[in-house]
This record gives sequence, C-alpha cells and structure tokens, in this order.
Amino acid sequence: MDQTELPLDLPGDTPGAGDAPHTAHDAVPALADLDWPALYAQLNENGVALTPPLLSRAQCEMLIGTFDDPALFRSTVVMQRYDFGRGTYKYYADPAAVPLVQTLREKLYPPMAWMANQWAPLLNERTFPATLDALLAECADNGQRRSTPLILDYGPGDYACLHQDIYGDIVFPLQIAFMLNEPGQDFTGGENVFVEQRPRSQSRALVLTPRLGQGMIFPVRHRPVRGSHGYRRHPMRHGTNAVASGRRTTLGVIFHNAR
Repeated sequence: MDQTELPLDLPGDTPGAGDAPHTAHDAVPALADLDWPALYAQLNENGVALTPPLLSRAQCEMLIGTFDDPALFRSTVVMQRYDFGRGTYKYYADPAAVPLVQTLREKLYPPMAWMANQWAPLLNERTFPATLDALLAECADNGQRRSTPLILDYGPGDYACLHQDIYGDIVFPLQIAFMLNEPGQDFTGGENVFVEQRPRSQSRALVLTPRLGQGMIFPVRHRPVRGSHGYRRHPMRHGTNAVASGRRTTLGVIFHNAR
C-alpha cells in the first residue's frame, strides 16, 4: 500500500507553533492586513486558501509586461512540446531583477513557513527555517540553485494538465499563485482546478476563479487530513481549465529553488 494511504500515528489536534509572523511592505500594503490564522484554517478546510486582492491592476500589468523581456528569464517552456498542456511559461532568472516578485517571495515566505511548520509534525516531515535566505542556502548546498518564480501565459484553447511543482529533494510544501487578469473581463474560462486524492475513496476536485490581484495558497504535493486513526497524507495536483477567450496570465511564487 502506498505511504500516502497510511494514517499517521499522530493523535491530537493541529499543534500550535506561536503566532504567525507579521509581514508588511510599502509596495504591497495589503500584506499587513492578511489574517494568517484565518488563511491557515481555510487551507486546512479546503486544501486551498484564497487571499484578498494583494496586487493592483497597475502592478499586475507591470508583471504581465515582463513576459516579453527575454533578458529577465532563464528558460521558456512551450507546454505542448512536453504534453504539459498548451500555453507558455517562463522562469525568472533572478527575482531581484523584478523587485515586486522578489518582495512577494521574501515577505510571504515567513508566514507560509509558519503554516508549513504547523503541518510538519502531522505529516511526520521536517520543519523549515524562518527566512527565505536560509531556505535558499539549503537549496544551494543541495545543488538547487535555479530560480523558480514563473509567469504563465494562456490564450484561447490553452490549458495546464494536472501536475505538482517539486524540482528537487528540498521541497517547501506550499506555494502561491497570483491572478494578473480580471476573469470575465480580460478572459473567460481558464478556471484553476485542484484535485485531491483521498486514500480508499474517490478523488475530490475544487475549482476556483480568483479575481485580479488575488493569491491562491496551495500544497506543492500533499496536505494532512485528520482521519479516525490520525493524520493522512492527501496528494494534491493542480492545473488550469482551457481558456475560452482573451488572455490569462498568472504569477507563480515557488519558494524552493530547482536543480
């Protein structure tokens, strides 16, 4: 039987690990108002947590504009070449070259690490350092030095197959994706799809349509779910439904680096 189908022998409720770190930055003032315990509760309830709008339209348009600057990216993936779906995504060579991307990655990491460390004993997994620099230093020591924040562009008929974003042995368990367009106005279709595999049961799908500037927090590979004999690992994958019209662009902020 696969390990993900086994209950974890960890009785009791989700343990506390102190208060969620406060995070703020002048470029993204809405960060200061985020209710991290509420987002953590939402993540545990649904497997995905949706933030209030964090980015303005001007910021979203600036990020969309980076897509056409080849100097900013280390690689470009045309998805249909690899049966990943249809569309194009690009990995930033250095997030610091786009200060907003760097700010989001640095400022969101500490409260995301707080959530990940709440999960760690439930999953019987490691905890993570309090700062992004410390995580990236670990990644570098493990040969994972390539930046992972990326921007994804979809036109009519484009979609993403269900997948996980692993990249190496060191895997930070959560990521966040930002919608950079307004659904129903800039594009139609293109819903976010999350599928949770439940041991000895049917898989569960969740479909979300975030508004412009909202972030979706979700697991990279699995999440803990309380069962009758402890906690179980529920694998999760994510993808994108086909865009019907317009263009759909998202920013993906992954915290661990790649090999």
